[in-house]
Order: sequence, then C-alpha cells, then structure tokens
Amino acid sequence: MAAHMSRLRGWSRAQRYGIAVCRQYSSGSGYPSVSLSSPLPGIPKPVFASVDGHEKNETKITTLENGLKVASQNKFGQFCTVGILVNSGSRHEAKYPSGIAHFLEKLSFSSTAQFGSKDEILLTLEKHGGICDCQTSRDTTMYAVSAEVKGLDTVVNLLSDAVLQPRLLDEEIEMTRMAVRFELEDLNMRPDPEPLLTEMIHAAAYRGNTVGLPRFCPPDNVEKIDQKLLHRYLQSYYCPERMVLAGVGIEHEQLVQCARKHLLNVKPVWGVSTPTNVDRSVAQYTGGIVKMVKDMSDVSLGPTPIPELTHIMIGLESCSFLEDDFIPFAVLNMMMGGGGSFSAGGPGKGMFTRLYLNVLNRHHWMYNATSYHHSYEDSGLLCIHASADPRQVREMVEIITREFIQMTGTAGEMELERAKTQLKSMLMMNLESRPVIFEDVGRQVLATGKRKLPHELCDLISNVTASDIKRVSTKMLRSKPAVAALGDLTELPSYEDIQAALSSKDGRLPRIYRLFR
Repeated sequence: MAAHMSRLRGWSRAQRYGIAVCRQYSSGSGYPSVSLSSPLPGIPKPVFASVDGHEKNETKITTLENGLKVASQNKFGQFCTVGILVNSGSRHEAKYPSGIAHFLEKLSFSSTAQFGSKDEILLTLEKHGGICDCQTSRDTTMYAVSAEVKGLDTVVNLLSDAVLQPRLLDEEIEMTRMAVRFELEDLNMRPDPEPLLTEMIHAAAYRGNTVGLPRFCPPDNVEKIDQKLLHRYLQSYYCPERMVLAGVGIEHEQLVQCARKHLLNVKPVWGVSTPTNVDRSVAQYTGGIVKMVKDMSDVSLGPTPIPELTHIMIGLESCSFLEDDFIPFAVLNMMMGGGGSFSAGGPGKGMFTRLYLNVLNRHHWMYNATSYHHSYEDSGLLCIHASADPRQVREMVEIITREFIQMTGTAGEMELERAKTQLKSMLMMNLESRPVIFEDVGRQVLATGKRKLPHELCDLISNVTASDIKRVSTKMLRSKPAVAALGDLTELPSYEDIQAALSSKDGRLPRIYRLFR
C-alpha cells in the first residue's frame, strides 16, 4: 500500500513538473533537471531594470561664488568617497625649494583648528566607519575620505579643516622630516627600481622645469622646509579657484549644501590667498640622459636572491591628456604592454602584447620589458623600461630602440583590436571601484571643468585606426630621447648612439669595432 501511494505521488509530480524533473538516479533520490533557458512554469514574468537616460548626465558640476567647483556622481551604496583636489604639485615648486608637496602629503590630516591631533581626526572618522588619505603627484594634491553617507556633513567639515586650517606645528614638521628621510632611504634600497627610474626619466625629459622637478624632497632641502615657507606656498596655490570638491555615492544637492556651509566663507590659516604668484610655466621637453651608477648585487639577499640587473628606461615625448592624440597614445601603450619575464596567464594578462611576443619570448636573458605612458596638461612621455644582466646592456638598448622604430609600421588588425578591447576592459573594470571613480571625476573636472563619461571614452577608443597609431608614433620619434640608467653602466651605449639608433630606419646602434674584448 505504501509503495502504491509513493508511485501515485511520483506520478502527480511528473504530471506537474514534467518527467525530466523527476528522473531517478542510481542513489534512489530524484535530482531536479530544470532547464536554464526556458521560463519555469507557474512563476511570474520577471521585470528587468532599464536605462532611463539619467546616466547620460550622471556627473553633476556646480561652481560656488568663490570659484570652488563641486562635482559629484551618485552611486548606490551605504558608503561614499569625498575629497578635495588641489591644482598643486611638485611641478609648481620652481620658485620654492623642491619637496614642499612631499612635506604637505606627510603633514596631511594632522592637528587643525578644530581637531587637536591626528588621533582625534581618526576617532571622528571611526564613528562613521571612515578612513582618510592624501596623495600628491606632479600636478595634483588629493585629500580624500571614505565614510558612511550619513556622516557627509562631518566629513566635509573635516576636509575643510584639514586643507584650509592645518596648524603645521614645529613638532609635526620635525616628525615629517624623519618620515621623509626614511622614505628617501627606502627609495634607494628597495628591490623594485621603478619609482626611482620614473623620477630619473622625468628629470632627463624635462630638465629643471615643471614635471621634471623632483617629486620627492631632495635630502638637502629637508631642513629648509618650515612653517613660514609652507604658508607662503599655500597662500599662492591653495585658493578656491584651484580646488574641486568631488564626491561619489552622494546626492549632488546635499554635497553643494555642505560645501556652502564649510568651504564658502572660510578664511585659511595663512591669510588671504594670492593666486597672482602662481607659476604658470608650460612644460618644456628637453630630452637628455640621467645616469646613476649603483651596485645592485646585494639588492635582495636570501635563499633565492634577485640577480644583479641593470635597469634602462628610454622615453620619447607623446602629448598632453587634453589633446585628441591622447587616446591613440593610450592604445599604443596598451599594444606595447609587456611586464616581467616570470608571469602566468594568457591573453588577458597581456601576454600577446609586442614586448612579450618580440622581446621577452625571444630573449630569455631579459628580465623585464614594460611600456609606461605619463600624461600631463601640457606634455606627455611614453617610455619603455627594460632590465637585464649588466654584460648585455648594449644588446638590450638596441632591442628597445628597434621596438620604438617598429611602432611606425602598420599595426595588424587583430593586434589593434586586442589592444583597444584590453584598454576598454581595463577602463571599465577600474571604474567599478568607488575611489577610482572619485579620482577620475575630480581630476577631469580640475583639469577641464567637465567630465568625459566612460561610454564616450570607449567610443573614442573604438575609433582609433592603424593610421592613427602610425601617425602618432612617427610624430613621437621626431623628439629627442630621454634616457634613465641605473646599475652597472659599463656597457651602456652613449646618448649620441641611442639618438642615432632612434633616427635610423631599423633602430640598430652604430657598430663599434674593438681590437681587444
């Protein structure tokens, strides 16, 4: 009787959901086999979200009476990222001792008019689950806070105080001197030479001007920087016209309201701003070479030490991020790609880029070949960093110069499409992150007064052709090279030979004939 009832129950289920759902397996249990492509019976039809057109104007910008710009983009979530970006960095230190921007980065979020110490600031943020950070680059200083949306008023008040009312006490400046000395020491000792090489290539490319000025405080200037000098600098550069209050994850009207309350009629601690003293120099690309002979044999000791390497970076002038050619240069940089000789992965990791296919896959002795693109409001620099054993430096330099010359050839259709797709993919994946959206909104509004949305940038990337790549490469090769060299430089070719190779048809260095090797 029980068996008969079980069969009847099974048949009624089969009638209801279909025989496939009730298929019996060897274990005796029924495992549902439900189609994933057709709708389930008896379930209401789903309603999907649709684009309603608001996304086209998602970045809102308001300029306050004092010239401060407020830019925001709403994003669903419990937390927001808000910050103040200032058009101030190491490039503006021509009239001052270099290193002021480096000091201000380390002094950020210290004691202010309202907050007695850094700990007090951190405790205030902690109540709203918040964190703070300050970063300086060659052309921008960025103060940022991520916290809960309901703490927006507190966050904007804190940012206003940290930027416009810092106390800059003698003991804080002394602590900063110690931190700067430690960072400079660490910079020269770390196994990764990329930050040091980036400093050197900028110094070579823009000798003694704007973006060629040192980003890190030179050791000789550590004792020269004091409160009086910092106030003089802040008086010129920290004025509302040179600032943007950017926010992501909040309502625009709410941010504007907070900005009016905390940033509109605030008198800075250094007195009235004098923006007339701002250095408006335009970057002058000079080209040149910066060498640093250094013993790299003991950079990384241990059971598997890094072998002694010589690092070379060769760069040429590209263009500013305000020019139309910026997008073709970004695609070219992605096409060159590259990375370390030890890497796992496939096309998604960039293993099909030129510096992998033509360099790292063919020359086993090269440890690194990576392309970088640095772009500013009035100039840019596209460079290739390579590293190898000191005895093979000459051959390595020739391989890089040949790659620069080959850029002017016609790019393959598949190669170009792959680079464009990879660039769009990287752009969209990075813009999934709230802090990255914040930085993108702030930097674009600070530089241009508006923001190009991701879909606009993707359209511009899609429109890049092989002739665009050829045109920008040919234009770039007309500039003098900038060279940075670090390590054992016995086999390094002369600057004139590198220049001659980049002016030749095949990128080869002039032959040298030696009687004795």
